[in-house]
Amino acid sequence: MLLLLAAVTLIRVPDSGIQPQAHTDASGRIHLLYFQGQPGAGDLFYRSSADAGKSWSSALRVNTRPNSAIATGNIRGAHLALGRNGRPHVAWMGSGQAEPKSGMFYTRLDAAGKAFEPERNLVTKAWGLDGGGTLAADGGGRVYVLWHAPTPGTRGEENRQVWVATSTDDGASFAAERPAWPTPTGACGCCGMRAHADADGKLRVLYRGTQLMVHRDMYLLTSTDGGGTFEGRKIDEWEVGACVMSTAWLSEGTSAWETRGQVHAQSGALPLTAPNQGKRKHPIAVRNGRGNTLLLWTENMGWNRGGSLAWQLFDVKGTSAEHGDAPGVPVWSLVSAVALPSGDFVVLY
Repeated sequence: MLLLLAAVTLIRVPDSGIQPQAHTDASGRIHLLYFQGQPGAGDLFYRSSADAGKSWSSALRVNTRPNSAIATGNIRGAHLALGRNGRPHVAWMGSGQAEPKSGMFYTRLDAAGKAFEPERNLVTKAWGLDGGGTLAADGGGRVYVLWHAPTPGTRGEENRQVWVATSTDDGASFAAERPAWPTPTGACGCCGMRAHADADGKLRVLYRGTQLMVHRDMYLLTSTDGGGTFEGRKIDEWEVGACVMSTAWLSEGTSAWETRGQVHAQSGALPLTAPNQGKRKHPIAVRNGRGNTLLLWTENMGWNRGGSLAWQLFDVKGTSAEHGDAPGVPVWSLVSAVALPSGDFVVLY
């Protein structure tokens, strides 16, 4: 008989939304971002819940310009981060109806907490968004928006690199984007990326490189000086002659990615892998205050095709415990999860 480590509660995204992005603040309130509308040109909405997802605040539209967000491809959706005092920050790749088209847009909840400020495009020179971008925020007022794009004047995946625009005033202003890491790894054009600012101030970034069109390896970038400089290393290798349209995940103390149809994670010093085999994509890994880790992923999803979710809970030693699954992950969607102060987990799909 399996030992019950923590309860795992599955909750549908409000309003039949897709691509949920959820985080909890210091009080345990869940902050949720999701997409609605046509996948090529829709809108982003934000809600919060103080009772573990049993009820939600009224929806706030995030993007000022209607239909200016994109969900097509799973990997181009918006990202959410919580900054100083739990303030929500959002960044997304613009749709064809955005102005400018395919910009990297940023906004934050206003000081009154009643509406989102008008979005701003942060691309000044590093044009060429394909796989979307990401953002991170910390408790000291720093906000980072990142994306991959070719070096200006060049083309091709091998010339793509990670760019970072940094704010030191809670997102009120940003410095112009600059390359994060000079090592020429390329970047998989239609693959997503993920950033996270850890509680100790460390900024981590996960992305998939590409060299010679077949070496699509995962790289981890780390900055300990507020995004001023980064160190990088390869964490996994994948030789495949196709764009794999993968996503990655980072949260406090965890990381997750996919390779060859399998999903992997790192929780502290523990390497974790989903049991058995399958057509697995879009993993996330969340750790609670007890040191238990929930690894969550989708099964059998593809281009313009939905699938199911599956999860595995691991104890503090990395031993598999409870597991579960559920059908009904919508087309173009993802899954998200948070750890509550109680140690239990809430999954949104």
